[in-house]
Amino acid sequence: MSAETPAVKMPPLWVIKLRAPFFVADLVPVLLGTAIAWARLGALNLWTFLLTLLGTVCLNGATNMVNDYFDHKWGSDEVNTEFANPFTGGSRLIQMGLVRPQEMLWQGVALFVVGGLIGLLLLWLTHAWAILWLGIIGVFCGYFYTAPPIRLARTGLGELAVGLCFGPLMALGAYVVQTGTLTWETAVAALPVMILIALVLWINQFQDMPADAAVGKNHLVVRLGRQRAATVYGLLLAATYLLLIGGVLFAGVSPFALLGLLTAPLALKAYRIARVHYDHPQELTPANAATIRIHLLTGLLLSLGYLIQGVVSRLV
Repeated sequence: MSAETPAVKMPPLWVIKLRAPFFVADLVPVLLGTAIAWARLGALNLWTFLLTLLGTVCLNGATNMVNDYFDHKWGSDEVNTEFANPFTGGSRLIQMGLVRPQEMLWQGVALFVVGGLIGLLLLWLTHAWAILWLGIIGVFCGYFYTAPPIRLARTGLGELAVGLCFGPLMALGAYVVQTGTLTWETAVAALPVMILIALVLWINQFQDMPADAAVGKNHLVVRLGRQRAATVYGLLLAATYLLLIGGVLFAGVSPFALLGLLTAPLALKAYRIARVHYDHPQELTPANAATIRIHLLTGLLLSLGYLIQGVVSRLV
């Protein structure tokens, strides 16, 4: 008598389509910018915080869907045999025949519109025009990451664009929504988040590299090759913590933000995996997962540091 293999329950289609687990990339900078606004100026409006988070989630989901469509048109997902779900290779819904390509595109565009309308609502509520320009940059980078004619992913600028949008720009947007002003402290405090979210993309490109190179998607991992890219991965992880320390010493970042250093051992472990398994797609997946955890935990610890800063400031 043989035991039957239990069926694996698939997540809802919309969760896969939006790649919803990656929405932590929105939570981290929005939470950080809001925490800084409260710690420094006592500004906190829960409704505009939630609207900001919803708007960034819409733009992120839109980017994921539009990129799935243009990667399909580009051909990179079709020839990708080394992808490691859920980290690399896109949602695979188009390749599995579960979603029509045009449906993926137009639903993604619709989400860009919804995110844009939320941005305009925030502009109307706060009268902070910086929201408009930050939103325009975000939509531009999200759509043209893989969309022609620009296709940032093939220029070597894609990682920088992702880092800026999901780091300083989102943190500044969240801060502006609460305070109506911009501040260098927020931008500097978000630099570790910028590098870490770029590294999430970076390490996920290792498995995608052969397929991307085959269609001319020449991001930095393709240009460097996996071995050198693994070395750069380690250097950028180190730069994350050096920037955090430098921000505290020279740019007025709260000393409580040094809580972010607690993730350094996890970063060292991730680098050791990447250094050894950079050319082994499945063995590399613990580094893919660890990089996501490093980004999330470091961002949450930075935000916690500012919440502690706010409490201490009110007590003394």
